[in-house]
Amino acid sequence: MAQWCARRGWPVHPLAPGRKTPAANCRQCRDQAHTPADCRCLRVGRWCHSFHAATLNQDRIQQWWGQFPEFGTGVSCGPAGLIVVDIDAHGAEPPARDRILPGIPIGDQVDLTGLASGFHSLAVLAALRGQQSPAEDSTTLRVRTPSGGLHVWYRATGNRRWLSSVGSSPGRALAWQVDIRAYGSYIIAPGTTTSHGAYTPVGKTREPAALPQWLAQELDRTAHLPAPTIPAPRPVPPRAQQAVLAVGGGRNGTEHTLAGVLAPVQACGQVTEGAGFSDALNRAAYTLGGLIAAGRLSLQEAEQALRVAAADARPGQEQRSEQIIRSGLVAGQKKPLHSSGRRP
Repeated sequence: MAQWCARRGWPVHPLAPGRKTPAANCRQCRDQAHTPADCRCLRVGRWCHSFHAATLNQDRIQQWWGQFPEFGTGVSCGPAGLIVVDIDAHGAEPPARDRILPGIPIGDQVDLTGLASGFHSLAVLAALRGQQSPAEDSTTLRVRTPSGGLHVWYRATGNRRWLSSVGSSPGRALAWQVDIRAYGSYIIAPGTTTSHGAYTPVGKTREPAALPQWLAQELDRTAHLPAPTIPAPRPVPPRAQQAVLAVGGGRNGTEHTLAGVLAPVQACGQVTEGAGFSDALNRAAYTLGGLIAAGRLSLQEAEQALRVAAADARPGQEQRSEQIIRSGLVAGQKKPLHSSGRRP
């Protein structure tokens, strides 16, 4: 499961066996307080500091789960470009009316009899907006939790860096017993099993859909975006196009093929963050891996084009990009692309 997630551009980290909490830090990190940014363990491939250790490196993933196959899998939501609606079903007495749907007053004339979980509060919000509740959204990946709750997975779009929240907290919150997993938190991958049960996909959909517009508006209203929400665009440097020309030379349509494959990666360079960069680069690497396997492109040509495109789109993130490129190429080379079509 960890490798499956990483191939989709979702950085993963280990969870403690049988639990939904991250694997414990090493003794040094437990005994000496320090920030994840100052931790030497992360630089040498240990899993300290929860989702801060999340990686796409397939070698590291194989090492971690190969040594401890009983580990569960956590996905770092923000870097993965994911926003997950975490619906709880704890069956508790509702809070004050002004905290059931923060920012939306619920008058005394409204009968709240039977409102006992996040499924109910989210359904009320959706009904107020004339929309289907995310809990019923069969177009996206949904995962049933051992406690009877539900994780509804969406892809963040529009270059927005969504923030996490918990239930009906006094600060940022969407609805009572509804948490938001985005930047600053992780989500448990489907297929993970704890002592309380398994995290099981619902229905047939196994991929996250784009975050619905109405739900994005509600998250914006409830302070789930930092300011400014959309960074200023910047021009795409021409080095990626030059790399395509250099390795392709126009022979056998290679130049045209590379340009098409790299276009989504180049487009990410128009904004300074977000835009699904990890997913775009992973898909491009996967596709070029298939072309390599089919003898239509050399490994050296593919690596050069991908590295240049990634460096132009996200300068200063070469190490992260290299992990995505390596993972995508390895996976893609298992599926040769003999036709002219691109593999999704």
